[in-house]
Amino acid sequence: MNPTIMRLTARALLGRRRVLLLLPMPIVLIGLTLLGVASEDEYVTAGDWGPLVFGNLGLAVILPLTALIVGSSALGLEIDDGTITHLLTKPLPRGEIILSKLTVAWLVTTAATAVPLAVAALIAGSGALAVGMVVGAAVGSLAYSALFLALSVMSKRPVAVGLVYIVLWENLLVSFVDGARVFSIRQHAGALADAIGDTPLVDSSLTVLTAVLMAAAFATLGTYAATRRLRSFALTGEAN
Repeated sequence: MNPTIMRLTARALLGRRRVLLLLPMPIVLIGLTLLGVASEDEYVTAGDWGPLVFGNLGLAVILPLTALIVGSSALGLEIDDGTITHLLTKPLPRGEIILSKLTVAWLVTTAATAVPLAVAALIAGSGALAVGMVVGAAVGSLAYSALFLALSVMSKRPVAVGLVYIVLWENLLVSFVDGARVFSIRQHAGALADAIGDTPLVDSSLTVLTAVLMAAAFATLGTYAATRRLRSFALTGEAN
């Protein structure tokens, strides 16, 4: 990894207006958690509202959308405005560039998702779930970031493609086809959070081993694909 690339990438990501899109989502998550806790009585339990807030919103919407915004911007913005040529003219291995970009995207996404998820879990009264959410968000962020970083160098419209993937695959298909859950990053993150938290607030049918192995596969394949694609870029900033 290259510290200079990482520093410049972090500065570019955090200085973009697009990052402002990340702010409302954690606020909504924490607000709904407060409402859920306040509504609990003998008829409404944590098991009624928890999976909706933590699973269907936190892990199914906030985590992938944040990763999409950050991951597609880490390198995609430089490709769009042509400044990628500055990197391509440097005697740097393409793998080093991708790993540096991926690390920053992963850290930013993890910070933007793990913190509000952990706070929401603490509000719900589960310290164990807070830890589980941090671990699940970190693993999910890495897999998603690698996937969306790869999309940013393979597609001219990575955000649109990423949104289609999130809506159709991560939310619709996995809801109707049980076998598809093995290939769902959302389910990988949920499995880790569920195993560590061990509460009715999160529910997952995947084993921890399956979740870890599949998340690692997504991260590895995404990094490899992005590196291979970047190697095909000419000094014009476009793929040959």
